[in-house]
Amino acid sequence: MEATIQPLSRIAIEVGSITIYWYGVIIAFGAFLGLSFVLKEAERLNLNKEIVIDLILYAVPISIISARIYYVFFSWDYYKDNPGDIIAIWEGGIAIHGALIGAVLTTVVFSRIRKISFWILVDIAAPGLLIGQAIGRWGNFMNQEAHGGPVTRSFLESLALPDWLVNQMFIEGTYYHPTFLYESLWNVLGLILILILILIIRRKMSLKRGELFLSYVIWYSIGRFFIEGMRTDSLMLTSSIRMAQAISVLLIILSMILIYYRRKLIESLPNYAEKS
Repeated sequence: MEATIQPLSRIAIEVGSITIYWYGVIIAFGAFLGLSFVLKEAERLNLNKEIVIDLILYAVPISIISARIYYVFFSWDYYKDNPGDIIAIWEGGIAIHGALIGAVLTTVVFSRIRKISFWILVDIAAPGLLIGQAIGRWGNFMNQEAHGGPVTRSFLESLALPDWLVNQMFIEGTYYHPTFLYESLWNVLGLILILILILIIRRKMSLKRGELFLSYVIWYSIGRFFIEGMRTDSLMLTSSIRMAQAISVLLIILSMILIYYRRKLIESLPNYAEKS
């Protein structure tokens, strides 16, 4: 039976010479839902939505470019011999950490120019980031990438996964861990926890400005550290150190230090929902 398994088509729409891939459609859909949530949260906090929209118009393209640059940089052994593939983003190959770096740097510059708190903007963005990441990982599913090591079909079936998902993890004669799914579910759980925090904040101002975003960074990094260890396509910092794991550990430590530093040493630290 396994010899007859065909992967799902990577092409969503094909009209003449125009080809639209599921990878791009899914990434765009995740970004749309995430941005929609961000705008609603901005409205709830009485923050001018035009400011948020302006930031998004800069941050989204810069994040995509930085995500690709990050991936290409750490995969240079391949791309130096295949420079034409550098722009082939529809084939996959964007790094979330690269996207976050681009988004954060864009927000730092934007917040200074517009004279608005950086921490307000990233707090509002945190749930949207989780939404986009949770959905975006399914683009990896369609491309049959970002998977883990070999497993058996019976293992996948023991996870109560539907046949169409199990079959898609059958790649060149071998079944693999659906690590894209593990990370997607981890992000969904993180979104639920952050939404609970927001609901609590409405009744009791228990989080300081910036801590929602830093909590997102810690949560995502913990999950990414363990899931990355299962993957077979990791970008490597050295021959034995995976880049995403090193970045995850660094982000966890920095985020915890920032939470402690800002709580202990900054007087009158604003609460999450306070306007700048």
